[in-house]
Amino acid sequence: MPVRRWAWPALVPAVLFPTDAAAHPGTPWIGPNELPYAWTLDPVSLLPLALAWWLFGRGLARRPSVGRSRAAAYAAGTAWLLLALVWPLDAWGETLFSAHMAQHLVLTVVAPPLLLLARPAGPVLAGLPTATLRRRGARGLRAVRRGLEPLLRPGPAALVHGLALWLWHAPVAFDAALADDWLHRAEHLSFFATALLFWAMVLRAPRLGGMAPVAAAGALLLTLMHSGLLGMLIAFAPVPLYAWYGPRTAAWGLTPLEDQQLAGLVMWVPAGFAYMGAGLWLLAGWMNRTGPGPSATSPGHGSGALAAGGLDEPDRTRPFRHQPRAWERGCGCWRAG
Repeated sequence: MPVRRWAWPALVPAVLFPTDAAAHPGTPWIGPNELPYAWTLDPVSLLPLALAWWLFGRGLARRPSVGRSRAAAYAAGTAWLLLALVWPLDAWGETLFSAHMAQHLVLTVVAPPLLLLARPAGPVLAGLPTATLRRRGARGLRAVRRGLEPLLRPGPAALVHGLALWLWHAPVAFDAALADDWLHRAEHLSFFATALLFWAMVLRAPRLGGMAPVAAAGALLLTLMHSGLLGMLIAFAPVPLYAWYGPRTAAWGLTPLEDQQLAGLVMWVPAGFAYMGAGLWLLAGWMNRTGPGPSATSPGHGSGALAAGGLDEPDRTRPFRHQPRAWERGCGCWRAG
């Protein structure tokens, strides 16, 4: 991604008027002395993040019942995105493959579940400035939810996410993405979007009841195995696989092969613990059930919506603190509290 180094007063013009000097082919190597100043001020990343923060903040002001835990999850998720896309991992990842792999870990394993736990759709819709936009946003949200429903089953969600991981880590695709800004953005978007689908499938499984948690745990096990295999193949490859890094790693005292081995471990071990922990959480909750779990059509549990992602149906089992507005009743995103 583009890397710009600016003094603090110049941050705004750097965002609004990026130049070709920031393109990948001319990106300087980032050593320890340059890292504190290696900010990626890419408007394609910064503007959506700023808009999402503005809308979520307005929604919190209008809906104080959202709660601190959801606000904290949203803040943590977006903070991790800033670390991955703005500073330091994006620029650092152009010099070290291991830093680039840490960036991918944030985009696939860390930020998506935090953002989904915040259930941001309701507050973001509430933050839209006019009632007309809120109604249109609610209709669009329902359409997105219906369109994504087939992909929110354990098999399709794991398959789509796994394909994104394997295809983009093929050496030809990986080096091509590093050399082209828009291809690099597409790579990151595919990681993040498929990870949102995958973790939404995981986090909504307890609400669906029945065998849904077991199926989601199976998808987690499958993802743990194939992502671990990919990490092992990278870590134990006898030669460097990615031509982009070449002599760049010397700035950090590493050979390309040592850097690649570290990158493989980053993919293999931390992600494996995350998938394993989520699977054990699902199985523990499933085994501790004393009665039949709520089904996808039970009152208050929606029709298989993106529950953990803020696209869930209204929870009718808890009283509203005040009556929702018309657009809130219609969007299927209202949650009391």
